[in-house]
Amino acid sequence: MTIENDDDLNKLKTIGRIVFETLMLMKRQMGIGMTTLELDEIGAKNLEKYGARSAPMVMYDFPGYTCISINEEAAHGIPCEKVICAGDVVNIDVSAELDGYFGDTGGTFPVPPVDPKIRYLCQSTRKALRNAMDVARTGTKVNQIGASINKTARKTGFVTLKDLGSHGIGKSLHEEPHFIANFYDKNDRRVLSEGQVITIEPFLSTGSEQTTTEDDGWTLTTGPGNFSAQYEHTMIITKSKPIILTAL
Repeated sequence: MTIENDDDLNKLKTIGRIVFETLMLMKRQMGIGMTTLELDEIGAKNLEKYGARSAPMVMYDFPGYTCISINEEAAHGIPCEKVICAGDVVNIDVSAELDGYFGDTGGTFPVPPVDPKIRYLCQSTRKALRNAMDVARTGTKVNQIGASINKTARKTGFVTLKDLGSHGIGKSLHEEPHFIANFYDKNDRRVLSEGQVITIEPFLSTGSEQTTTEDDGWTLTTGPGNFSAQYEHTMIITKSKPIILTAL
């Protein structure tokens, strides 16, 4: 969507703050021995406190309030009885709707003790997000976001997951521009416009460039021994730096 008035802006800021607060709460309360279902319930209660509805549930009948993916799981992990252990790499993705507006955010949180390579993977993915936001301006081609993410990945010794990407958002969880790639797509001629609402969510990987859908129909994995990281913000495109909506 494109911001048209202050009401759009204020409602997007509200849901953006809620999903980010929920993500940070889940990060703080996550612990060894906790199941991913218990972690999901923490997120569910915080969304409920504000009257917000889980976007994956509302839009896609997803069997969880949030997506929680561990180790070789890259995205869309279903909360379950899986126990979080020391050394695990946990990705949490929180998206929700309130008053007809959607917010989406996520992050990867390794459980101590943290492997130095995983720490560097996470640092590099956060850097990829910052660099991509720096090029996201009014009039810039959409494919420059992917070009920036891929450049950061190569410089830091990682690759990107090519079947996952960013997207437009606003009055639906996924809007135009659908699928903003994590690599440079020369055929993508779309241009970012003033006031456009999008997410940017780089996925960096230690080796795999594609995911496989598990038998549950949801969980996307990258193969044994492979790790990935993702960080995501919802933002509004402007002539200068984007306005980040997923912040406190």
